[in-house]
Amino acid sequence: MHAAPAFPHLSGYYVISLRPAGAHSGLRREAARLGARTFALSPWRIVHRDDAGTRDALRRALAADVVIFTSPPAVAAAAMLQPLAARDTQSWLAVGAGTATALERAGIVGVRAPARMDSEGVLALPELANLKGRSVGLVTAPGGRGVIAQTLTDAGADLRRADVYARVPTPPSPSRIARLLAVPAPWLLPLSSGEALQRTLDALPPDAVARLREARVLAASARLADLARDAGFAHIEQATDARPASLLAAALPERTAS
Repeated sequence: MHAAPAFPHLSGYYVISLRPAGAHSGLRREAARLGARTFALSPWRIVHRDDAGTRDALRRALAADVVIFTSPPAVAAAAMLQPLAARDTQSWLAVGAGTATALERAGIVGVRAPARMDSEGVLALPELANLKGRSVGLVTAPGGRGVIAQTLTDAGADLRRADVYARVPTPPSPSRIARLLAVPAPWLLPLSSGEALQRTLDALPPDAVARLREARVLAASARLADLARDAGFAHIEQATDARPASLLAAALPERTAS
């Protein structure tokens, strides 16, 4: 027997999750708490890198004046390669609250994360002002967050990038697509990654893309809301950040009735 939802405000909805394979549990729990069901549609799976080049790049990144982690998977992958430890003279930054929590659990004290949990938010932190001649370590993965690296380089920072994990595409099978098309409306589409959305749209056939575009997008930032709009989505709500509770809160009746 399944427990009754604590707050069934989203009863009847299906949440289409674009989280990486094996990383749907947080969103699934929050959806269930609100009475919704979840359909996992992962565009990729996370694979940790473990080779001499990655280890060397990580050592250099973690020795920088400022260290930035872009996601919880980056923290997990880095911690598998070496213990994480901050020097007193360093600043450790996280793109969002989830990444900051992962760093704190790994033993880092005093992690800073922006209120606006996206690339633009972290770049606006005072630790990243006046970067000329300073070193910045960026612990991340290939693709995504390109604006951070480019902005840091343009600002004159000595950028030390460590790609500690990779996103391996997992295009949906024909049977998975058929199951998606059988999922009844209405749909909610939490959106915390523009790359995840684009990969999903590229992997689906036209009928599934058309159906997905009928979903109500719950975007984690204004940039992602604009991206969804440009991709043909008409029903878009903006959440306060990318945490599951925040994303789904954007769909709650009391939030959207005004």
